[in-house]
Amino acid sequence: MAAQEILFAGFGGQGILSMGKFLAYAGMEEKLNVSWLPSYGPEMRGGTANCSVILTDEAIGSPIVNEASTLVVMNRPSLDKFERSIKPNGLLIIDSDLVNRSPERKDIEIISIPAQTIAEEMGSKTIANMVLLGALVGKTKIVSMETLLKALKEHGKEKFYEANRKALEKGAEYAA
Repeated sequence: MAAQEILFAGFGGQGILSMGKFLAYAGMEEKLNVSWLPSYGPEMRGGTANCSVILTDEAIGSPIVNEASTLVVMNRPSLDKFERSIKPNGLLIIDSDLVNRSPERKDIEIISIPAQTIAEEMGSKTIANMVLLGALVGKTKIVSMETLLKALKEHGKEKFYEANRKALEKGAEYAA
């Protein structure tokens, strides 16, 4: 498998680092080499947050993602900052409820998902990140949904598991 280099970006408090963490755990479960590198500004909630995840069956030379295979953004500043870092023919997944401009790139695949709306309809805006992660896994098949759910069950909070599971599945459906 060619290395998958993924950037997740948004505001602190949106679950950006959690998306990357659960994907990284799922990658480890599938015996892939994994890197998870969080980055956030000095303000935890409301400041910018991003993380990079690399999944591959090859050695990982550096945890830093300069050219992303996939970018998942949950706000406009993140799109502005990272859109140019996507590889040609890469994938951009946008929370269209929070990003108020269209991407400029024409050489990438774009999936716009009203993740906030979907999450609110499911009962909680806090699961919007899981809708986007579900779309990523549903579209790329980078790990299986079963493995991702196992990682969520083992490393997430049990009281949120059912809502997160439904959000992941809804996101995967949306991207299919």
